[in-house]
Amino acid sequence: MNNNIIFEKLEGVKKRYDEIARLISDPDIVSDMKQYIKLNKEFKELGPLIKAYKEYRDILSNIQSAKKILAEDKDEELKEMAKTELEELNSKIYDIEEELKLLLLPADPEDNKNAILEIRAGTGGDEASIFAGDLQRMYTKFCEQRGWKLSVSNFTEGTAGGFKEIIMNVSGEGVYGTLKYESGVHRVQRIPQTETQGRVHTSAATVAVLPEADEVDIVIRQEDVRIDRFCSSGPGGQSVNTTYSAVRLTHIPTGIIVTCQDQKSQVKNLEKAMNELRTRLYNIEYQNYLDKIASKRKTMVSTGDRSAKIRTYNYPQGRVTDHRIGLTLYDLTSILNGDIQEIIDKLQMAENAERLKASELN
Repeated sequence: MNNNIIFEKLEGVKKRYDEIARLISDPDIVSDMKQYIKLNKEFKELGPLIKAYKEYRDILSNIQSAKKILAEDKDEELKEMAKTELEELNSKIYDIEEELKLLLLPADPEDNKNAILEIRAGTGGDEASIFAGDLQRMYTKFCEQRGWKLSVSNFTEGTAGGFKEIIMNVSGEGVYGTLKYESGVHRVQRIPQTETQGRVHTSAATVAVLPEADEVDIVIRQEDVRIDRFCSSGPGGQSVNTTYSAVRLTHIPTGIIVTCQDQKSQVKNLEKAMNELRTRLYNIEYQNYLDKIASKRKTMVSTGDRSAKIRTYNYPQGRVTDHRIGLTLYDLTSILNGDIQEIIDKLQMAENAERLKASELN
């Protein structure tokens, strides 16, 4: 570990942490709610790093004390205790150094944002739509496990079940930073219900995860948006209500079209649609950033290239394989029931390893 670089960075962070602690006690800051919330958020985010830094300094100090006892003290029993303690401290120092390296890596500011999750049936006809429905259920279960709020903004059902397309809004803590690894082509291998000869078919669905844009990220001019209103419709084409509550927005400069019909209130549908339009416009620029880093980090195929095959769900073998890191798990049923955290954890570990390798901290 490059101690000079590490300590320089850690001391800089410690100074900033102490400065924020002082500022959030300042009456002028407390009276400015927007600034106060921003500083409190930064203070909370720096907390784990400062805690690890304190632990690291304590370990280094204890190592020096143990070495001094071994070098200078004549009490054999005390020296034996110091030797045992030194062995334990040396075993801890590597882990805390690795933790500090990860904590010092610059976080993606998008990671804490909410997200828009899109699932679209790909190759495979009706079976692809059914699989898109399976993925929608998987993510719904996962969001429930994480305590996130999920709402559907628009969908088109498949003729044999599932969805040709479904778009959902997910809100909660660290949503985009977790779900971004799911972007890409998901492939399923199984015997469709319509298959009479028992042959395994391969179908696919595409998942896209977009960080939700804030109003400060993108400003949309009213004259650039055409608003169409129509009656919402539900499964089977039945009218959900007889008022024109559904909203379709067309962004004239880009041609982007957004539809929202899940709310009974036209005002709420318009608000959700504007939020989605803002996100899609923001992601045009964000995609340029992803394209630049996708070639450097294989785990970022997930967001840098949304047409890439990232995962296969094989029913005959009961396995799920993530092709980006060569991970295979024989736990298909649990995964389709929302237990995808292990896969995401391993993808995050692989990405962190790549980021560390590219950083000056190694």
